[in-house]
This record gives sequence, structure tokens and C-alpha cells, in this order.
Amino acid sequence: MTSENRTSHLTGVRGAELAWSESGHGPTAIWAHGLTSSGGGQEAAGIFDWSPLTARHRLVRYDARGHGGSSGAPEPEHYTWPNLSLDLLELLDEIAGDEQVDGLGSSMGTATLLYAVTTKPERFRRLVLTTPPTMGAERAVHVRGYLEDAALIEGSGLAAYKEAFAAEPPPHVHTGLTQNPPAVEVTETLLPSILRGASRSDLPADSALTTVDLPVLILAWSGDAGHPLSTARHLADVIPGARLQIADTPMQLRTWPDLATEFLG
Repeated sequence: MTSENRTSHLTGVRGAELAWSESGHGPTAIWAHGLTSSGGGQEAAGIFDWSPLTARHRLVRYDARGHGGSSGAPEPEHYTWPNLSLDLLELLDEIAGDEQVDGLGSSMGTATLLYAVTTKPERFRRLVLTTPPTMGAERAVHVRGYLEDAALIEGSGLAAYKEAFAAEPPPHVHTGLTQNPPAVEVTETLLPSILRGASRSDLPADSALTTVDLPVLILAWSGDAGHPLSTARHLADVIPGARLQIADTPMQLRTWPDLATEFLG
């Protein structure tokens, strides 16, 4: 990861304190991370490196409610994707004023951005949506998994969840990561509620996605049942003008920062 200076902040949003950092200068771009991670967690694990964006953008990385340094309550409904999108929109009101921003997301963060852009489209200029999660009928298996994991944590503790998480084989594109699997950056107290919130969530309906009227780049990787190519291809079909790029190898995954930087301009 490229060295960069980051300034850290806490901002009150809808009854929670959201932790976020900023680095670089220029138009604002905001990064929304995946489930159980944090604003810098996936980069620390070596999955992504968004630091090249800071040459052209003010890059904001924030911790979603209940993740990393952000506070939260043990209320599953607080962690549904539509509710997380309201957190994002209010955070942007607080830290970016009426500026139109670029958004980058991963999995839960991609879902958060999609709900945010379909709620308040004028807020965003361009979107980079990485590793879209399951949706529709494919999501049922993962809903059961979230509920089973929540029960596992409540019955056997966070260590048992981390052990089960670490036993799952990573996709081929993750070969050679600094940290595999990435760290779980959620407390034992909150994680069951966060997982139950995810179990109550799905991506926006196609009727909403077809209204997205801005440039969208979708970055997906192969070999990951939790982030299937079927979702990425569906989003590329439904969102007008969306571009899709697929990574099958670690080398292709490492091109994503440059692809995103070029796309956002």
C-alpha cells in the first residue's frame, strides 16, 4: 500500500458516532467497506489499495455503524442495507456539504451505495461497485448462514466464529494476500445483530436500479459464492451503461486501483 497521510475524525450520524479518515486533495470520493471489516481493513489485508486515488481526490474511508471505530447498538434493523445507506447520506451531508461525490464500495458497501444512489441520486457523480453480494434467490443460502453464525457467536463466542470464518477457502484471486482471511473488526456484542441485519437485506429492486443515471464501473472477481458473478452481470445488465470488469487472477485484482482511478478521473 502506498504511504499516505490520513486525518481521523468522529462524526455523529443518526444516533451513532461514525469513525472516518481523509487523505489526499480534490473532489471527495468515499469508500464503503464490506461486512465485518472497517474503512481501512480490506486494504490492510491486501485486497484493495485505493491510495492512488489520493493524487486526484480527497479520499474518505469510513467505518460503517458497529464496525471498526464506529459505535452501534445491538439492534438488527440498524444494520440493514437501506439503513446503512441513510447513515452514509447523512455522513456526506456533514462532511461534504452539497458536493457531488464519487462512491466506491465492496459487498455490503456496494449495497449501501446502491441504496444511497437510488434514494438521493443527485448526491453522486460516479460509482465504482466492487464484489457485489448475493441477491434474490441466490441470497437464501447466505441468509441461513448469517443466522447460523449469529447463533454460533451467542452460543460459543466470537473465537468460534473467527475459526469457522478462517476455515472457508478463499477465492483464487486472494492468493498471496497480506492477511487471509481479513480481520473481523466487529465486537462479539454487536456482531450477531449485524449479521441478522444482513440477513434481512437484499439489493434494491430492478425497478430502482434502472433509474441509476450516472457512470458505473462494476469490479467483480470469480470463484466466490458470496460475491457471485451472476450478481455482477445482472447489475451490469440492469444499470444503464454500467461497465463490468472481472478479475480471475491476483494480478488482475491488482489492476483495480488503477481502473478505479482512471474511471473516476
